[in-house]
Amino acid sequence: MKIIPAIDLMDGKCVRLTKGDFSTKKEYSSDPLDMAMRFADAGLSYLHLVDLDGARTGQLVNYKTLEKIASKTMLEIDFGGGIKSDESIRIAFESGAKKVTLGSIAVNSREKVGEWLEIYGSEKLILGADVKGEKIAISGWTETGDEYVFDFVREYLEKGLKTVISTDVEKDGMLEGPSFELYKKLLGEIENLNLIASGGIRDMDDLEKLKTMGMFGAIIGKAIYEGRIDLKDLSQLC
Repeated sequence: MKIIPAIDLMDGKCVRLTKGDFSTKKEYSSDPLDMAMRFADAGLSYLHLVDLDGARTGQLVNYKTLEKIASKTMLEIDFGGGIKSDESIRIAFESGAKKVTLGSIAVNSREKVGEWLEIYGSEKLILGADVKGEKIAISGWTETGDEYVFDFVREYLEKGLKTVISTDVEKDGMLEGPSFELYKKLLGEIENLNLIASGGIRDMDDLEKLKTMGMFGAIIGKAIYEGRIDLKDLSQLC
C-alpha cells in the first residue's frame, strides 16, 4: 500500500480544513517546501498536493509551489485543484506533477477528460471520486449531485482510468477513522480498482486495517500535523 502524505495549499501556505469547509482553515506551516522535505527526509516517496485556492476558484493558483517542491525533492507528486482546462493541466505537468487528480472536471466535462486520456494516458491521471452519502461531491465539496460513486467510478474504469482517490467528505479532518464501509463496498463491487483512501485516518491501526483490506494507497494529512502519526512509523510501514 502506498503511503501518501498530503499538503493542502491556501495562500501559499500549508493548511487543513474540516469536512472541506473553508471557514475551518487551520494553518500548520507557512513553508510547504519545508514540510515536503520533511516527508522526503523520512523516506516517504509520494505526495498528494492540493491547490485549495484552485478548487475554490476553478483555476490553477499554487502551481509555483508545486514547481518548487518538485524541483527540490524527489517526491512523486499527484496534484489536484483547479484543473479545468487544457492550459491548467499542461501547467501542472510542466510544473512537476507526475500525476494529476481530476475531480469536478470529471463530473462536468467527461468529453474533456476523454481527450486528456488520449493525450496523457491513464497512468498520468487519477480520478477524484469524493462523496457525501455515497454521492459525488464537487467544486471544493460545496456541491453534491445525484450521481452515485459506484456508477461514476465504473464509467471511468471502462474508459481506461485505473486509479481512484475517494474521500468521504464527512470524515475529512475529523480524525475519527476513514470510511471503511465505503471502501469495502467499492472494492467488493468493482474489479481491478486501484483505490486510494483519503479522509479521517487517525492512527497507524487505521492504516494497517486499510492495508489488510487491499487498498492501493492511503493519504494521510491531519493525523501527521496533529502528531498522531509519526513520520518514522510511516516510513517503516512503507
